[in-house]
This record gives sequence, C-alpha cells and structure tokens, in this order.
Amino acid sequence: MAPRILLARHGQTEWSLLGRHTGRTDIPLLPEGRRGAELLGERLHRGRWTGLEGYEIRTSPLVRARETCEIAGFEDRATEWDALMEWDYGAYEGLTPAEIQAVRPGWLIWRDGVPEGETPAQVAARADEVVEWARSADRDVLVFAHGHILRTIAARWLGEDIAFGARVRLDPTSLSVLGWAYGMPALERWNDTGHLEP
Repeated sequence: MAPRILLARHGQTEWSLLGRHTGRTDIPLLPEGRRGAELLGERLHRGRWTGLEGYEIRTSPLVRARETCEIAGFEDRATEWDALMEWDYGAYEGLTPAEIQAVRPGWLIWRDGVPEGETPAQVAARADEVVEWARSADRDVLVFAHGHILRTIAARWLGEDIAFGARVRLDPTSLSVLGWAYGMPALERWNDTGHLEP
C-alpha cells in the first residue's frame, strides 16, 4: 500500500475569521471552530474513515490545532510535532494581507517570505520532513495543522516548489487527502468542507 496523508486544518479562530496572519500566536478556537471540529470528528469516525484505525496521527503543538485534534476525538492517539507549526510570520504576525500590501506593494509570502520570520526555504524544509515521515512506512497518516504549512506540504508532496501553495486555497476545518494516481503523488481530495454544510 502506498501511504496517504490526510490534512485537517484547524477550526475557525478570531484571527482566521479576520484574515490576520496567525503564525506562532496561540489563539484558541471560536465556538464555530469548536463546532466545526466536532463535525470533522464525526466525519472521520464513520463511513469510509471509521476512526482511521491503523493511522499514525500528529498535531501541531499550537492550541488551535491541538483543540481541533482533541475535539475531533484523536487526542489520545496524536503526537505533537513542531514541524507542523504554522509559518513564523515574524514582523507580519497579526497583519492582514491588505495591511502588508499597503507598506510593501506586490508582496507575496510564497515568494518573498517575511522579515524577522521564516523564509520560504525554511518552511519548505519543514514540509519536506513531514512528507518524508508520511511516506516512510506502510500506513496512512493524519495531521492537524495550519493553512500555510498544509499548503506547503501539499506542494512538496506533489514535487512542486513552495510557490504552488499560493494556488491552492484551504479553509478552516477542511479535510484534504494527498495520495497517488498512476504511481505519481496526487491530490485525492482538497479543501473539503462537506461536513460543515447543513
């Protein structure tokens, strides 16, 4: 069996709702983020997923990812891993893209990085570590993490430059699956939020 990786983005927070870059600031889930995590958990414990028996599970140590993992019902099986932390936004922490563009027109995090934070190459190196781990054994994995690092993991899974992450949107409490097609790394499912729909 070729291993797959399931990507669960954390639930809604105040800053994600406002579009603020939330890197290392430890912000808890909003009530709707907690409800989204419950719905994600219900989805992953029934039907084709049936609790993901045999999966290895890891989570970012930041509270919004850990809470999502816990509420979804995987806390007892999950290992915290710093490689899954969000991009360190440095001086741009807490700012919206519009606020950054006002002082740095044309800025794109995927190309330009951030002052006093991580470079795209540093984030790509962490993503490569996650991809290598995911492919290292004959089992599937589930990770709970954050928008930019998960988009970077997807880019690196596919063998693309980190800049590919700019082209794939990822909503709070979404579920994505990276797998294989014709023996090549592939997107099996992306930004799936069907569990959040009434």
